[in-house]
Amino acid sequence: MDVKNAADAGRIRDRELDEELADVLVAISVITKRLARKISENLRKTEVPSDGKNERAVRRD
Repeated sequence: MDVKNAADAGRIRDRELDEELADVLVAISVITKRLARKISENLRKTEVPSDGKNERAVRRD
């Protein structure tokens, strides 16, 4: 029975680690989304209106 209990305990621990890893990945995703939003907002605030003088012409075929 000790081997079975150890195997069960190992599976439970693996499941707990998987859940913890999933939680960490979700947290990273949420933080990344917030940072991306803040960067976008800051870029919009600091953008200088273009007068077209320094822009390259792009050819579209």
